[in-house]
Amino acid sequence: MGESGAPEIFLWVVLPYIALTMFVAGHVWRYRYDKFGWTTRSSQLHESRLLRIGSPLFHFGILVVLIGHIGGLVIPKSWTEAAGISEHTYHVTAVVLGTIAGISTLAGIAILVYRRRTVGPVFLATTRNDKFMYVLLVLAIVLGLVATVAANVVGGGYDYRTTISPWFRGIFFFQPDPALMAGAPVLFQLHALSALALFAAWPFTRLVHMLTAPLGYLTRPYIVYRSRDVQLGSRGPRRGWERV
Repeated sequence: MGESGAPEIFLWVVLPYIALTMFVAGHVWRYRYDKFGWTTRSSQLHESRLLRIGSPLFHFGILVVLIGHIGGLVIPKSWTEAAGISEHTYHVTAVVLGTIAGISTLAGIAILVYRRRTVGPVFLATTRNDKFMYVLLVLAIVLGLVATVAANVVGGGYDYRTTISPWFRGIFFFQPDPALMAGAPVLFQLHALSALALFAAWPFTRLVHMLTAPLGYLTRPYIVYRSRDVQLGSRGPRRGWERV
């Protein structure tokens, strides 16, 4: 670990573990004590036209962004080089796909925010928690997009896989090197900090639905409907389907 001062150690060693602890413990708490609140609180019944445009844009973009972050932060640079992917090929692919995904995500969330602000019933159903979540989400997306464009399109390029990626992987091995992040461009630092804030708040917002899969539907018994009409027809009910 390189030489680092107290601010760098707090930002890039202490703060990530605070965010990670809140992310894990928050989901456990939410699942135990707020199961009925574990929902997206869908507003599709109030308005669907803008939702049909903004939601696919946002979800497509955020999915590509997530895959790109996993590939860039989790997979070491030596692995992609061993697979025959040159640095230039990786760089161009990451910048092009990242920029397209970032714009798609930003456009989608802009439509969704506009919808929440202008459609009366949707606006009334929007809580302070939702507004706070949107601020954190938009901030992380904008900073990530600006950092990518500023460093790789406007600037001369920045290989975050030699600094930010090793720092990120070091968190899970309990060996984060704050010196790696201290030397990263400011925009990338701000993007990382905004992401930590988002993950810390994640369990307490509607974003929890991203960790939910309706697996229970595969084994749930059928819902049986019985008529309350006196006249049930000319044929008698089958065994097990008698009126109760």
